[in-house]
Amino acid sequence: MNFQYLESFYTAVKYNNISKAAVALHLTQPGLSLQLKNLENEMGTKLLDRSNKGVQLTEEGKVVYNYAVTILSLKGNIKRDLKSLQESHPKLIIGSCYAVGEYALPCSLYIFKKFYEEVDIHIKLMNSTEVIKKLLDHTINLGIIQDHPRMDEIVASPIISDEIVLAGCADGSQGEITLEELKKLPLILREQTSGTRYLLEEALQKKGVSLDQLNVIYNLDSPGAIKSSISAGKGFSFLPKLMIKKELKEGTLKQIKTDQLKIVFNYNMAYRKDSVPSEQEKNFIEFIHSTQRGFC
Repeated sequence: MNFQYLESFYTAVKYNNISKAAVALHLTQPGLSLQLKNLENEMGTKLLDRSNKGVQLTEEGKVVYNYAVTILSLKGNIKRDLKSLQESHPKLIIGSCYAVGEYALPCSLYIFKKFYEEVDIHIKLMNSTEVIKKLLDHTINLGIIQDHPRMDEIVASPIISDEIVLAGCADGSQGEITLEELKKLPLILREQTSGTRYLLEEALQKKGVSLDQLNVIYNLDSPGAIKSSISAGKGFSFLPKLMIKKELKEGTLKQIKTDQLKIVFNYNMAYRKDSVPSEQEKNFIEFIHSTQRGFC
């Protein structure tokens, strides 16, 4: 079986679009179509039905797709383990959302490293949506995300709870406001694909408020830049409490309560259901879930 054809088939189904899949695979659209046709010839049956709405798996295609997910995952694990044998130090690569990766994980990794000195640790910081995307495309095997992804392909287990709060400069900020007052505040929000923004939008909708009704002056994909802006009195923002724990304690930022708007969520350890964790990944999962060791 040609692994390249199988990967092309898997990617076409994942993107539900031949042209988008071709871009992701660095192929021309005719080149991808030819690979899909070659796979169908190899299997001796039609695997995909194409239309203006995208691609749809045939019954035979569903069988091949399920095997493709497993086969490609095993292929990735084989390459990972072989590479690990060739290296002097085993690698642990973790994709993490910003709140945990920047503000809680470094301390925990320092302690983890004391137990597993031989492990070479790499942290990739991104928003939760990007972590899930990289898990699904097999770029990483282990991720830390906000909230549960609610996807069959992803296993997620809670690590620690947190709360998204409205914060502003400590000088002159009110202690509590109504939802109507919230609509007038100059807000700086995270980018549209961030987990923080998704949780905020979901909570506001339950209160009958949409983001369009808020006075959003701009969006930033850098939590650090947002904190700098609101610390300087340039606006207000909704951020995870874990991310501003130090500033709240030092009094440079102030939490502002908002009309019974409470956004509580879990950070989760996430990995693909079909993945086989390496020894160092197993050790890290066990370490983080340990009540004695967890996040600092």
